Amino acid sequence: MAGMNLASKYASKVDERFYRESQAALALNNDYQFSGVKTVNVYSVPTVPMRDYTRSGVSRYGVPEDLKNSVQELTVTKDRAFTFIIDKGDKTQSMMVMDAGKALARQLREVVVPEYDTYVFRTLAETAQKTGNTSAAAATKANAYELFLKGQEVLGDKNVPDTGRVCFCSYKFANLLKQDASFMRYGDAAQQMLSKGVVGEVDGCRIVKVPASRLPAGCAFLLTHPIAATAPKQLEEYKIHDNPPGISGWLVEGRILYDCFVLDEKADAVYYHGTALS
Repeated sequence: MAGMNLASKYASKVDERFYRESQAALALNNDYQFSGVKTVNVYSVPTVPMRDYTRSGVSRYGVPEDLKNSVQELTVTKDRAFTFIIDKGDKTQSMMVMDAGKALARQLREVVVPEYDTYVFRTLAETAQKTGNTSAAAATKANAYELFLKGQEVLGDKNVPDTGRVCFCSYKFANLLKQDASFMRYGDAAQQMLSKGVVGEVDGCRIVKVPASRLPAGCAFLLTHPIAATAPKQLEEYKIHDNPPGISGWLVEGRILYDCFVLDEKADAVYYHGTALS
């Protein structure tokens, strides 16, 4: 069988690839219930401007305006699936390393989780680009901390809560940040974090290093707050069929319904630094 490692003797331990758990969950909230429905309607209500009070006439407070709500429809669109077969003969002749349950777990951590995270980060970046919360200045070890603080400033000026923010950055940007003299002078906490080889929390914002493959191409960092976005996994269904008709072995199937939404009234809570999205 081409491509199948079948031999008289192989090590029984599988040489597993490196993997990483989902990181996108740190950027999300679970404030909306998608169970049993495809679309959730989120309402927002505007305000009216202040005006000077007039001490005469019948409209002293001004002319009243009707408040009209707006509706954002959150419709789950990503319907993804996978399937594979583990032949019983292949399992027997590979010293039983071709286990269906382990293969399914491997599929989830190496394929499903990265796809979900990549989609979430892309959605956040696209939102920041639409609102203009972006910067494309080249990051260096001399200005990395300044660029990060600029993003913090943009969110602060738009009333995004100071606490709870999360910065998802590439390893390249994290390395520049750790070489920035301004960051090095940030305080004892920064020195302690550097000695442990991690970035940790800076300026009240959690710094999370993300593989470049999960971030949009050219992304240095994404700054956001969990109140801004929700990314429901509406359906996660994974099956292992033992000896199904026509197969001596196991048929593995999986399906996941998911999406990511940034709320209209919270879009200002996302900031993107990097090259323009293609």
